[in-house]
Amino acid sequence: MEAVLSCEACAAPSEEEVRLWAQSFERLMRSPAGRSVFRDFLRTEYSEENLLFWIACEDLKQEISRSRVEEKARTIYEDYVSILSPKEVSLDARVREVINRKMEEPSPQTFEDAQLQIYTLMHRDSYPRFLSSAFYRSLARGVSRSSSES
Repeated sequence: MEAVLSCEACAAPSEEEVRLWAQSFERLMRSPAGRSVFRDFLRTEYSEENLLFWIACEDLKQEISRSRVEEKARTIYEDYVSILSPKEVSLDARVREVINRKMEEPSPQTFEDAQLQIYTLMHRDSYPRFLSSAFYRSLARGVSRSSSES
């Protein structure tokens, strides 16, 4: 999991990439540099756990080993779903109930409903604030300025 997170900041975004992030949340989330910048923004809002949960779920979906699926699912549950976790994400009761049932036999799709709920939350709430933030505007100006200086 740490390898996935440390790779998030692999390459500096291009001016075009930064501009495209404003066109759609999907583009932002598909971009490793976009996720890294968005994560930094979420950290300022004390909601970084939403993106970390989403990334962990994406990682789980790629897993094929049964024992690794179970291990990763339990870690995700303990880190983001358990009410005892300091990084608990905000999920409704129905989704929590579904997860609790699925945890009896975890699969790569165990957190599908929860992941969609958190993705939607980030899309509707955090993403518009990100785009209007000084954080994003300064990044967009900085990328634009540095590419015109080259």
